[in-house]
Amino acid sequence: MADTTLLEKVLSLQDKFQSLQDQLSSPEVMSDMKKFVQLNKDYKELEPIIAAGKEYEKMISDLTSAKDILVNEKDDELREMAREEIADIEPRLPEMEQKIKLLLIPADPDDGKNAIVEIRGGTGGDEAAIFAGDLFRMYQHYAESKGWKLEVTDQTPGTSGGFKQVVFKLSGSDGVYGTMKYESGVHRVQRVPQTETQGRIQTSAASVAVFPEAGEFDVDLSWDDIRLDLFCSSGPGGQGVNTTYSAVRLTHIPSGLVVQCQEERSQLKNKDRAFEELRTRLYNLEHQKYLDGIAAKRKTMVSTGDRSAKIRTYNYPQGRVTDHRINWSMYNLPAFMDGDIQDCIDQLQVAENAERLKEAAE
Repeated sequence: MADTTLLEKVLSLQDKFQSLQDQLSSPEVMSDMKKFVQLNKDYKELEPIIAAGKEYEKMISDLTSAKDILVNEKDDELREMAREEIADIEPRLPEMEQKIKLLLIPADPDDGKNAIVEIRGGTGGDEAAIFAGDLFRMYQHYAESKGWKLEVTDQTPGTSGGFKQVVFKLSGSDGVYGTMKYESGVHRVQRVPQTETQGRIQTSAASVAVFPEAGEFDVDLSWDDIRLDLFCSSGPGGQGVNTTYSAVRLTHIPSGLVVQCQEERSQLKNKDRAFEELRTRLYNLEHQKYLDGIAAKRKTMVSTGDRSAKIRTYNYPQGRVTDHRINWSMYNLPAFMDGDIQDCIDQLQVAENAERLKEAAE
């Protein structure tokens, strides 16, 4: 049985969708870039809902026609074709209804953005920094598999390898933040550290923070509110390292936020990238309020950005990785550390969708 109420909800959005389409083509809106960006964002959000609604409407129409043929038509061949069509459509209706219900629930407005990722070595000293480096390589391989671009903006190497801290940007065309947001939290590793001489298993940790990259019109950021400091780069860069003031530190005076970039030889490029990161971090002060609101409703905290929560354990002696939010485990740790993390993210998305549907029903 088709859900006509669901169909009515989708079709009621068609007027709004058409209005957005008309506005986007008007010269007045096209001359106001900020308004154009917002309207285009609203249009893109409605587009899959309208498309799914039209597909669902056609399925219902085809099913009704097929049932009508089965009742009123005497031709055996036509009746058999109708039976086949009914057998094809009826099992797909609940799946399409579930898809539309999810589409109708407001998604995280930042899911379609690029992501800024920060990994910090936590408890465990040198081993924590080495593990932070392992996580960075894991995301590096995952980004390659997705066709994303990875750009390091800042890094502080560990004394025995890895990173005390590394910050990088992931950009792509398929909602990078909407995928990577599930990685925010504390990642714990259990293994014999490289620095351990007696073969004892130790537990160390690294924290991962994932931010949606702020767009040009998301934050009103002025250079009048920023202090610029220049210093010599201490990272990779060839002969220019420690000889030219190419590294940039920006301090946002009203909030006290500080970011720096030293990965490029060009001071200008470092300045631009640091400005982008500062804008993103300011934007995320507000975005965190949105995440905190979700956290109050969702028991599993699947994608609420709680960066103090222990989300995953990497157990090397057992070759196991476990995500504690959904009690998911995989016994192929080497593959996981090599970037094969999609199945885990898929399971997290399924769990979050179930919670979103439950929220909507309450």
